[in-house]
Amino acid sequence: MSNLLYRLGRSAATRPWAAIGAWVVLALVVIASSVAFGRDLEESFEAPGLDSYLAAELLAEAQADEGGITAHVVLEARDAAAQLAPVEAALEALPRVLTTTSNVSPDGTVALVRVQYPAVEHLDASDLDHLKDAVADLRDESSLTLESGGDLFFAFEEPPTGIGEVAGLVVAMIVLLIAFGSFVAMGLPIGMALFGLVIGITSMKLVTYLVDIPAWAPQLAAMVGLGVGIDYALFLVTRHRENLALGMPVAESVGRALATAGQAVIFAGGTVVVAILGLLVAGIPFVTGGGVAISAMVLVMVLASVTLLPALLGLAGHRINGRRRTPHRPSTGWTRWGAHVTRNATAYLVGGAVLMIALAAPVLALNLGFPDDGTKPESRTERRAYDLIADGFGPGANGPLVIAVDISQGAGSSDQQSVVAPLAAAIAADPGITSVGDPAIDRAAGVATLVAQPITSPQDVATQETVERLRSEVFPTVLDGTAATAHVGGQTATFADLGDRVQERMPRFVVAVLLLSFLLLTVLFRSVLVPLKAVLMNLLSVGAAYGVLVMVFQWGWAAGLIGVESTVPIVSFIPLFMFAILFGLSMDYEVFLLSRVREEYRRHGDNTRAVIAGIANTGRTITAAALIMVAVFSGFILGSDPAIKMMGLGLATAIFLDATVVRLVLVPATMKLLGDANWWLPAWLDRLLPELDHETAESQPVEVAVGPPPLTS
Repeated sequence: MSNLLYRLGRSAATRPWAAIGAWVVLALVVIASSVAFGRDLEESFEAPGLDSYLAAELLAEAQADEGGITAHVVLEARDAAAQLAPVEAALEALPRVLTTTSNVSPDGTVALVRVQYPAVEHLDASDLDHLKDAVADLRDESSLTLESGGDLFFAFEEPPTGIGEVAGLVVAMIVLLIAFGSFVAMGLPIGMALFGLVIGITSMKLVTYLVDIPAWAPQLAAMVGLGVGIDYALFLVTRHRENLALGMPVAESVGRALATAGQAVIFAGGTVVVAILGLLVAGIPFVTGGGVAISAMVLVMVLASVTLLPALLGLAGHRINGRRRTPHRPSTGWTRWGAHVTRNATAYLVGGAVLMIALAAPVLALNLGFPDDGTKPESRTERRAYDLIADGFGPGANGPLVIAVDISQGAGSSDQQSVVAPLAAAIAADPGITSVGDPAIDRAAGVATLVAQPITSPQDVATQETVERLRSEVFPTVLDGTAATAHVGGQTATFADLGDRVQERMPRFVVAVLLLSFLLLTVLFRSVLVPLKAVLMNLLSVGAAYGVLVMVFQWGWAAGLIGVESTVPIVSFIPLFMFAILFGLSMDYEVFLLSRVREEYRRHGDNTRAVIAGIANTGRTITAAALIMVAVFSGFILGSDPAIKMMGLGLATAIFLDATVVRLVLVPATMKLLGDANWWLPAWLDRLLPELDHETAESQPVEVAVGPPPLTS
């Protein structure tokens, strides 16, 4: 592979405009095709087979209003009932509104208007805009206290663009400028990553022809894509500058950089893609779509790194160094650190492991769910509406349960009614339910709909227990011996079901990712213990990230520092995505470090010396890469969406720990203690594995005489 990459790098550096032109044409084609033929991204969080999904199917079959999505408008006044009529009339007149229903709180000060829309696939963001405009007009005309929220906001509200993402990018630029001392060297990774980002994001509307892509996937893919794009470019630019410092011509230097660091980039990116595509085994469609979107973004970044970046490096020439002309030397500081860790390997291994296990321990208290509007900042109208509803009607009014009853097998209307009435009474008698609305029966479709209000809030564990009790105790008690079946739906039940599905599928997903990653690293490093160690170390990083999320979001430790105003459960699908993304990203540093260690080991056969040299040659780059990743991911912590905050904090924490405690402490300590056994491979397995020309000095084409750099300066 290194010979192929060498020729590719030299060709791109020698004829840069051909490669750049090809990427520009590709970008124009993707953008034009997306505009002309792209499909809208998917808004659904449904998962086939869940009880809430069966409820949604029944409601859709009956074309029941409750099968669509809702919004609500809340008004507060001394006599709310007297102010209700014009508000409800204005909302009924909005496009695509099916019906409105209203209630007034027992004390008469709060009125709630529920606005029923059809299913989400029949709506778009303009419907939310119409609702907002109507509420704003009513507020201006009457000076009423009016707030709004509901499913319509969840489906179409775009999170406000904050300065967090921009701040993260600025920090990344500063880190690159400090690391390279050159504006050109800083600008190339940033420019390449942003260019790849445009293509990756734009292409998602075309990928929907293969698999439905969730509407939130572009933001998550941008978070990951920006980080890996800058990191991969950093690895290549660093190796290119080393080669230039050794006296190589520009084209030769680019070719050799691609033959060495480029191979590490391909395997690191491949590991990321494989880990994320492991989400397919979860069996949850929107999770699969999100995984495909992120994988496509990473793939674009890898391709840009090995084709577009070499062309940019060739075009930049020696300007990549700015005013620095000093020969490359491995850092004496990192050399001393590597020697220190290897001399005290046992102490560092025990201390680092204890720290990571302590951080991971809170994962035992992990509670999966979904934050409701009550977790949003008080500056948001959804939060103010949530509080008004809870004060006026009780916390459960913010998350009603929609119960669909299949009565299509009943003999007649009297049989149907004899099932529905006792079921409604039994539901109302449940200790977790405060009220049940009048049944709506579609006799033609054979579906009855009941709307029940829980006593507790949507994210309360007691609400999940109420849903389970209805399914396991109340429904069987009433419906056993009849042909009718009942299913609990609505957003609250859907998110509870998703949490259960994630917990059920998580073990097989984890096993699949671990196995695939182990096999990839075994092929790359031709070793058993190195991949096994990498898998175990990465599990520690992911576990520590989960633990930090529990401490911050569930326990509230330092939550106010990142704008979280109340404790919230961990979003049900976050652990899946975090595991896949973090496992893949942590492999970036593992591949980059161990590739350099193995290169040194194959050169002279001294394991300890190879470990020290690997740290000395990559410590600065890994630290800079980690700082960039942490900066990019931390920028998303400043957003308002709790799910994005969780992802940003989890990724930033894990990358920080992985690049410091794991990669620069645990890995060298472990490799020192294992000695030459690091590179042991059974003969029978050696014969089975495909041969890859690894990134070593011996495997590269030789056009200039270049010796290995010294270990100290």
